[in-house]
Amino acid sequence: MNPIILIPTRMAATRLPGKPLADIGGIPMILRAFGQANAAGVAPVAVAAGDQEIVDVVEAAGGRAVLTDPALPSGSDRILAALAVLDPQGRHDAIINLQGDMPFVEPTVIEACVKLIADQPGCDIATVVAPESSPADRTNPDVVKAVLALQAGASAGRALYFTRSTLYGDGPVWRHIGIYGYRREALERFNAAPPSPLEQREKLEQLRAMEMGLSIWATIADTAPISVDNPADLAAARAYAETLS
Repeated sequence: MNPIILIPTRMAATRLPGKPLADIGGIPMILRAFGQANAAGVAPVAVAAGDQEIVDVVEAAGGRAVLTDPALPSGSDRILAALAVLDPQGRHDAIINLQGDMPFVEPTVIEACVKLIADQPGCDIATVVAPESSPADRTNPDVVKAVLALQAGASAGRALYFTRSTLYGDGPVWRHIGIYGYRREALERFNAAPPSPLEQREKLEQLRAMEMGLSIWATIADTAPISVDNPADLAAARAYAETLS
């Protein structure tokens, strides 16, 4: 397998405009995510940027970035656009979609996602889950839950569903972490398909893949990384960065 890690990002985030370049402990957020991806050491890394200013910052730091149409509707569209520039010959057969708003994601988590898609021949898309952080996660619609077919003691399993709804009964609740590893043909099929009914109902695009019959597997991380979606998250990320210095 010959993977590549792509980080789709743009300045026009609805809840936190300009967040890719938000300062976190003296380092723009996109560079922190880029650095964590590089530290995994499993694949070359590039940023699929919707804005020239992001490209300029990444390239000034010695990284690779591709400018994509800012009007592209999704991260997967942005990744494919960047892939067409970076790898028109199709040498990379697996694409890791790493969100640029996870500035402290552990490199081992990225490595585990790559390993999962390499180890499971029936896996079209690999992703990551983590244990719930509190009982409140179970009823929080902003926390996406993954339902897995997971054998006792296993560190990965096939995903049966993803939902924002409350999950009842005994057993762990797995929080979905938005890291995806696609086989290239699966990414191309997924991106060519229209939004599906369940995707539109739950506002979760991975359900489109499931309705198409693509197989999603998830590996378990110890904890969910900090994800920056709003000003409060940014404040938390800055506070965490202070603990690292």
